[in-house]
Amino acid sequence: MFLDKLLGKQKPPTAAELQEMQRQQSFQEGMSSIRDMIAPSSFELAFDHLKIGDTFTRTLFVYEYPRFLDSSWLSPVVNIDIMLDLSIFIYPQNTEEVAKKLRAKSTQIESSMVMEAEKGLTRNPFLEATYSDIENLRDNLVTGQSKMFKQGMYITLYEESLDKLNECTKIVENMFGTQLVFTKHANLQMEQGLNSTLPMGKDELTVSRNMDTEAVSASFPFVSSTLTNNEGILYGANKVNNSLIIFDRFKLQNYNSVVLGVSGGGKSYATKLELLRQLMFDADIIVIDPEKEFQSLCEAVGGTYANIHLNSKDVINPFDLPQNLTDYTEQRDSLRSNVIALTGLLRTMMGKLSDEESNVLDKALAETYAVKGITEDPKTHRLAPPLMSDLQHVLESIPGGESMALRLQKFTEGTFSGLFNDYSNISLANRFVCFCIRDLEEDLRPIAMYSVLNFIWNKVKSERKKRILVVDEAWVLMKYEDSAQFLYSIAKRGRKYYLGLTTIGQDIGDFLKSEYGKPLISNAALALLLKQHPSQVDLMQEVFDLTAPEKNFLLQCSTGEGIFIAGMNHAIVQIICSMKEDSLVTTNPEQLKRMAEQKAENEEA
Repeated sequence: MFLDKLLGKQKPPTAAELQEMQRQQSFQEGMSSIRDMIAPSSFELAFDHLKIGDTFTRTLFVYEYPRFLDSSWLSPVVNIDIMLDLSIFIYPQNTEEVAKKLRAKSTQIESSMVMEAEKGLTRNPFLEATYSDIENLRDNLVTGQSKMFKQGMYITLYEESLDKLNECTKIVENMFGTQLVFTKHANLQMEQGLNSTLPMGKDELTVSRNMDTEAVSASFPFVSSTLTNNEGILYGANKVNNSLIIFDRFKLQNYNSVVLGVSGGGKSYATKLELLRQLMFDADIIVIDPEKEFQSLCEAVGGTYANIHLNSKDVINPFDLPQNLTDYTEQRDSLRSNVIALTGLLRTMMGKLSDEESNVLDKALAETYAVKGITEDPKTHRLAPPLMSDLQHVLESIPGGESMALRLQKFTEGTFSGLFNDYSNISLANRFVCFCIRDLEEDLRPIAMYSVLNFIWNKVKSERKKRILVVDEAWVLMKYEDSAQFLYSIAKRGRKYYLGLTTIGQDIGDFLKSEYGKPLISNAALALLLKQHPSQVDLMQEVFDLTAPEKNFLLQCSTGEGIFIAGMNHAIVQIICSMKEDSLVTTNPEQLKRMAEQKAENEEA
């Protein structure tokens, strides 16, 4: 007995045991299995497609390749926004047998070339190229630099309707065809084609081509979309393949970007991190800060922080003209351009103007400059500019301007006189300049933002330098047509002056309410979409052409995660930074409180 157990011998089952085993097997067969769970409800076989349940499928196979292919030629197919399965079957071949066949083929081609030469025919480039390729391949095989394989490539497409399946088939065929890779439908073999692309390792189509090691390696399918130009700053890590997203926005078609996300989604954090890194690449930074979120970063890098409020010593004169313009046409037109900008500002300050009042205001602005001796002659633009009170006096002297002068009085003599009726004393010479408007009344914020933007724009035109202008809470300007138009003008013309505009907002709907809002987004070479509110995500999907998975990701992603868009390329990004950077750019109140307490303890010690 012991020896039988040791040798693994067992007694045959008894009749009762066999009967019990049969009962258990019969019971198991009556239970639902994994096969039952994954099996489709129906399976319909057609000439050129299959219908599996409610899903239509079609299998294509590659039958012809060009002479040369790029190493990443399959990347567009792998990353296309179409549901598909791709299978590649590779079969090693005997090198000696292949070398013999190549030798015989080489001899045959060489004989054909000699015979054509004896007949006096012109040279045949096709035979010469084929002969050269065969000889090179023979050399590589003999020296062990390459091996021969047979490769079969099959693609199965999935769609919810036959029409969509036909559309996707054309897209994929065109994508292959542009690279001279030709495909055919596996007609009358759709079932075998489906089985060949299922993860079972079965090649039931057996359509293959001879390839050497180099050609097989070029078809390596495990490629994923990367979003980097290998120069510039680090924006984050690609969550799909852990590659780094590195871009230099000043090397793109324009230098603008847009950052959108819900409150607490990480908009300010990501923007401040970008600005901190852009400083290392000699970019000057200008920020319009409506919530005092950039103060700590500005002070940490030794920047200038201008706090604009009613009792502030920091003043901007909206009548300032750009200086040191190099282009004569720009010099001559600078006065006219500033008058147009002032008209928009004054409309924001005084409210809606009638056509008659607009004409009077235009005439009054020209006279206000003329009183100070400033005309279209560029030489006069260096004279001291007028003030808002000068415009008021001119309006009082012009018929039809009395009402506007009265409305302007509160900005020259009343409560707001210290804000807009004095000479500018803010310099943009520092590499980081921040304008804070948090302490202004809500009604004054759009006026202050407009005035600051006009001041910055004049300085930008005066000197071409690599600059980034950040407008936080841009929806404030989007509420007013004149200010929205002015911001849009900066976005369109900024590239000419080496300026990149970054607009930050919470709801994309705020941009689209203005006719200048959507072009402001579409003219941004870069976009960072962070966590979105459900009420906005459908609109976001339409504007940025997001896929359904990308849309769902924006609803579920965590703080600091989002979608980074550069042109037509999308990538899921995770914002990453060092501990030192985090301490400079964080907006987390709890973290800021801990840092303040730790700083106080260190000072006491």
